Amino acid sequence: MRMQVFKRYSQTASPTIMSNIRRHQKWWTALFILSIFTISGCYLLLLPPDGPPSKSTVVITYGASASLVTQTLANAHVIAHPELLQLILRFLGARNQAKAGVYSFITPESLLTVAYRLITGAYGIPLIRMTFPEGMSVREMAAEVASTYPSISAEEFISAGQSYEGYLFPDTYFFSPSADAASIVSAMRTNFNAKIAPLSNEIDSSEYSLRDIIILSSLVEKEARTNTDMRIVAGILFNRLKIGMPLQVDAVFGYIYNRATYSPSLADLKVNSPYNTYTHTGLPPGPIDNPGLNSIEAVLNPIKTKYLYYLTGKDGLMHYATTYAGHQSNLRKYLD
Repeated sequence: MRMQVFKRYSQTASPTIMSNIRRHQKWWTALFILSIFTISGCYLLLLPPDGPPSKSTVVITYGASASLVTQTLANAHVIAHPELLQLILRFLGARNQAKAGVYSFITPESLLTVAYRLITGAYGIPLIRMTFPEGMSVREMAAEVASTYPSISAEEFISAGQSYEGYLFPDTYFFSPSADAASIVSAMRTNFNAKIAPLSNEIDSSEYSLRDIIILSSLVEKEARTNTDMRIVAGILFNRLKIGMPLQVDAVFGYIYNRATYSPSLADLKVNSPYNTYTHTGLPPGPIDNPGLNSIEAVLNPIKTKYLYYLTGKDGLMHYATTYAGHQSNLRKYLD
């Protein structure tokens, strides 16, 4: 029906009208063809260069400009059109916000995929797993970090974390390959806050400050192993504090001398250090390690006894005494 109407119309229409119709038909046909070529051209521009990248990893430095980032990627044969990638980043509002780090490019990727990875920090490299056991000091952690991250020296980590001794929660972490000392310390501090949050009511109701609790917990962490022994030792340390007796914790000498052994010599017992719990009463000036949740909970919930002395025997068990004479007897019985 429509064809019949068009034929009747074309037969009655003037030559001028028909000429205009044909001209518009040619215009729309040309526009359609141009659109196809434009879309195809844009698509081709978004494609990666032929072949794999010349470099499997590319380092994007912190604060690098978009032009430097895109040129670095072009030099590595990751992208073919750096100017177009700059345009995409500008359109996405991330002109100078590419995430710094080490990126892995194994197979060719489109410009849009590369732009997404730069904005989100999708490095394409597996996260690095690190486990810090309970009772590690910042110095011990620094050695582990330095051995895992050659770009981070032990001194850098100590500088970033020393003031947070006791507050770097021991746990298993998954860090970015481009992590630095500050970001690792920050993650451990955040984890510490999250772990002790459920204990906030107990901490607030304690007669001791959080700082004192963590110092005591760091001592308990080194002195006892089982949860029960931790609670008993915590109670003994509280007993000593209340009567003004020196804490006499051997573990502090490992911290003072930066060594693993906790058996002090007679000379060690006289060392001039504020951490020497034989020559000073009260708490040491800070934690000697980073305690785990069990030791913190033991300090918050100590077992109350009349014991003032304890030791770990050759049998691996803890032995307690209320008097110094009883402690001497335990020494002969379980250590000689």
